[in-house]
Amino acid sequence: MEFQDRLAALAAKVKNQATAIGTEEATKNAFVMPFISTILGYDVFDPLEVIPEFTADVGTKKGEKVDYAIVRDGEVQILIECKASLGQLKIEHASQLFRYFSVTNARLAALTNGVVWEFYTDLDAPNRMDSKPFLVLDLLDIDETLIPEIQKLTKDSFDLDSIISAAGELKYVGALKREIAKQFREPSDEWIKFFTSRVYEGAFTQKVRDQFTALVGKATRQFLTESVNDRLKSALGVTSAPLNNASVSSEPVVAEDLDRDTEIETTLEELEGYQIVKAIACGEVKPQRITQRDAKSYFAVLLDDNNRKPIARLHFNGKQKFLGLLDPEKNETRHALESLEQIYQHAEAIREAVRRYA
Repeated sequence: MEFQDRLAALAAKVKNQATAIGTEEATKNAFVMPFISTILGYDVFDPLEVIPEFTADVGTKKGEKVDYAIVRDGEVQILIECKASLGQLKIEHASQLFRYFSVTNARLAALTNGVVWEFYTDLDAPNRMDSKPFLVLDLLDIDETLIPEIQKLTKDSFDLDSIISAAGELKYVGALKREIAKQFREPSDEWIKFFTSRVYEGAFTQKVRDQFTALVGKATRQFLTESVNDRLKSALGVTSAPLNNASVSSEPVVAEDLDRDTEIETTLEELEGYQIVKAIACGEVKPQRITQRDAKSYFAVLLDDNNRKPIARLHFNGKQKFLGLLDPEKNETRHALESLEQIYQHAEAIREAVRRYA
């Protein structure tokens, strides 16, 4: 099995079992040891490769232990500290890693709850572990750009010099990506003010702030949708249709319109689900004919932007997500989704809906 396939298999296991794992010990057995063995390639039962409960007395701290130490050529290379899978990782959890980092030869340390893996090194000061990770791997949302870097940590491909040399860029690029994602989800005052100042020449009053808080959020969501649409069209070899006799008007912000627009919150999951339905439907009609409308109760995917031609409905507002499919009499059947990929299981019903209207 290829490295990426092994990573995907473990990610699927974590997704299915994470909520059932309640203790640190269970997390180690279910997620951490499989990661060390199947992903990194070290024998967890060979003390010459993996030392559990690794002890190295530090100053007045005697008998403290790090959960695992990975050894290569007789030297400790990676220290691993574990927490329960249901808990959020915090830098306070890494106290042993900080102390052990300075008294061992290890240049790498990992803090994990089995779901998220935070990897640290000593970029800021030699032999002193950084307070921020240079690489964060979330098994529930794997960033594929990080896979080659994770592979450098494996037994067969371990390359400490390459890892350290790439760590500086990884650290800041990863942090920037996470901050950008955070701003897209919940724009901060600084983000709102920055963009407002680029398009609005008046004073940045509280009223203007309130108006543009909604507008920046709306523009962000539309930008993401259009970017994904453009990539989908490019992948399908489709060019955008020209706008014949189309005009674009600009009007002042009207409070009533603003209130109406901001009552509906379009989520990234809804947009991702829409793109999956659209990709399926494009097997029957041109991509530009597949449109979407968000409503309070569901997110609709339509043919020709016509409410009388519903292809599917995404009910993503609750804890349980559903894909709604309608028969010729417009009777809706909801199908529970454990993941967005399960939409593909209903591909034929989606295509049939498109054929029915087209």
